[in-house]
Amino acid sequence: MEVVYEDNHIIIVNKQSGEIVQGDKTGDRPLSDLVKDYIKEKYAKPGAVFLGVVHRLDRPVSGLVVFARTSKALTRLNKMFAEGEVHKTYWAIVSTSLVNSEKVNSEKFLGDGEWHTVENWLVRNEKQNKSYAYDHEVPRSKKAILKYRTIGHSDRYTLVEVQLLTGRHHQIRCQLAAMGCPIKGDLKYGAARSNPDGSISLLSRRVMFTHPVSKEDIIVEAPLPNDTLWQVLAPKE
Repeated sequence: MEVVYEDNHIIIVNKQSGEIVQGDKTGDRPLSDLVKDYIKEKYAKPGAVFLGVVHRLDRPVSGLVVFARTSKALTRLNKMFAEGEVHKTYWAIVSTSLVNSEKVNSEKFLGDGEWHTVENWLVRNEKQNKSYAYDHEVPRSKKAILKYRTIGHSDRYTLVEVQLLTGRHHQIRCQLAAMGCPIKGDLKYGAARSNPDGSISLLSRRVMFTHPVSKEDIIVEAPLPNDTLWQVLAPKE
């Protein structure tokens, strides 16, 4: 477990792919328990440790997860996430370079490096744990909006930066796949093959918000995964 920011009210952790944020039916030990152990040991806290989960990342996704260390921070962060006051930026490696590719609908996915807004209507299938994208409203659908731009590419892959304007189930995974660009390793949404470690190449890269208690500006970035492809595609400082 890697802590990238902490204070009396908030702790931000760099989640590894394969970890679950909160306990589920698998019975695997969640990241939230590891964070509680860390706080208990570091600060020699007697008794139970308070930790509030304010958002989640899919199991195969890596990157930043924000936890609340106090009930005051939890209440305020929940409200901030619900009202879009926490700005999250994701990086995704998609399985095509977008250069002379027949797989990409050029009218939908533009690889010109400029910001573009995408709107779909997503329907979640609970049994399949999967979402489906439509260009128009259909029964049980929810509107999904994101912005994206391309920030790096090689012969086979493109690195995309994504900002979520809504928070839907598997939103980035589903919307990129609907444009003909599934995330590398994401078999559920059409990738050609899995990643060796079972991850998908989606990183919660940056989080920005006003601290719910101190009112200071918080900007935190996750380190890149320990994978050569990420290093090659990432923009050079």
